[in-house]
Amino acid sequence: MHHDDLAAHRHGHTFLGEAHDAHARRTRYVVALTAGMMVLEIAAGWATGSMALLADGFHMATHAGALGVAAWAYGYARRHAEDPRFTFGTGKVGDLAGFASALVLAMIALAIGVESVQRLLSPGHIVYGEAISIAVLGLAVNLISAALLGHGHEGGHGHSHDHGHEHHAHEHDNNLRSAYVHVLADALTSVLAIVALIAGKYLGWAWMDSAMGIVGSLVIARWSWGLLRDTGSVLVDATADPQLAEEIREAIEDGDARITDLHVWRVGPGKYATIIALVADEPLSPATYAERVRVHEELVHVTVEAHRCAGINPHLRKAA
Repeated sequence: MHHDDLAAHRHGHTFLGEAHDAHARRTRYVVALTAGMMVLEIAAGWATGSMALLADGFHMATHAGALGVAAWAYGYARRHAEDPRFTFGTGKVGDLAGFASALVLAMIALAIGVESVQRLLSPGHIVYGEAISIAVLGLAVNLISAALLGHGHEGGHGHSHDHGHEHHAHEHDNNLRSAYVHVLADALTSVLAIVALIAGKYLGWAWMDSAMGIVGSLVIARWSWGLLRDTGSVLVDATADPQLAEEIREAIEDGDARITDLHVWRVGPGKYATIIALVADEPLSPATYAERVRVHEELVHVTVEAHRCAGINPHLRKAA
């Protein structure tokens, strides 16, 4: 085989999401916004002696750190996309960052819950006017951040091809999702704080501040668990899409072949790899079987093992 022919049969392993660079830019903007708000709150808290401002500033610092990890992951994945050390590319770096981010979110939820329970048992003095101003300012920053990230997040849903086959999980970016969830969690705590503080100031319900804190911690913990579950399944190569696996099986077994081993896993946002082992009376070339599943554009890495096994046809007729 000539060198040119050999080169033609090679393929790259850049399995990043289609909107990888756009998502990276949005995440960097949000990191800058969050970090700016964090510095402003900590500086103002230090200057005025406000514990509320300082506390919210350091709370914002944890989100800025998690968002920074997301931004770093985009850059790292792009820089090392062609690095041969990464067997299937760097498409899952975002899932690793999302998993770490979800752990941080879980710790934030726990900290908010513990602090809220302590305040419920031992209420402290609240400067309502100042606290409401802080919460409103924080909410404004969160809404701007959510708008920046939300466009890319909402664009990550599947769509159908013209040939009628569903494009499975077209652009499901867990790194962007983790950044989006951090922003939503911060926005939620701001909204609940505003409601609780207004109730405390005008109705005298001081307990509402702690109660809303507990509610917020439970909601954030639930979001964190969902993110941990989804990113963790990608990291351990759990079966990515049962429907896609079934469609691969149907495409291969449309004839005299029978699949004996099938693996389908995610290698990047909306991109999958598969290894298919099959047997047949008179097996066709592996390339022929691979072509049957090429209709699924999300399958970017297909490996087929075809083995001869006499008597498969009668077995299939009997099973039918």
